Amino acid sequence: MNKRTLLAAVGATVALAATGGLTGCAGPTVADYAAEQPTLDLAQYFNGTLDAHGVFTDRSGKVVKRFRVVMKCSWQGHDGVLDEDFTYSDGTKQRRVWRLKKLDGGRYTGTADDVSGEAQGQAAGNAFNWRYTLRLPVDGRVIDVQFDDWMYLMDERVMLNKAVMSKFGVRLGEVTLSFYKR
Repeated sequence: MNKRTLLAAVGATVALAATGGLTGCAGPTVADYAAEQPTLDLAQYFNGTLDAHGVFTDRSGKVVKRFRVVMKCSWQGHDGVLDEDFTYSDGTKQRRVWRLKKLDGGRYTGTADDVSGEAQGQAAGNAFNWRYTLRLPVDGRVIDVQFDDWMYLMDERVMLNKAVMSKFGVRLGEVTLSFYKR
């Protein structure tokens, strides 16, 4: 095999592997969960007071911070407010207020003071996928990180949440939470 043929074969193999790798990274869509029960109605679940416990893990899977959240949630028609009070394992506190809007077809939009632009979400079956850019304070500065946030309703009181944080497409870590409706 001459050098040109070898380079062409290597190039084709790399292109094929890259294409397969990208296809393999596509991940699930919310439609994959359309038949799953119980059906998640965000306005019904996020209504009243909820408690949540969670962890931040770095890209190696090491827990770097634990936290607790108390949420006070309410809806007026298609507009919802999720008022979140965080207490972190290091004693720091944070508040985030989400303002949600229910649209047609199981779609939602949302804003919060530390979210850049507008969050886009889609619900189907027992699942909700939420994508947004969070302005995250790190070591005295603020960086924008992307969240691919998945929630799964387990029963009328319990919902599990797993979100992948990334920057420029590089996975930084994950947030895992369990919600409990009072």
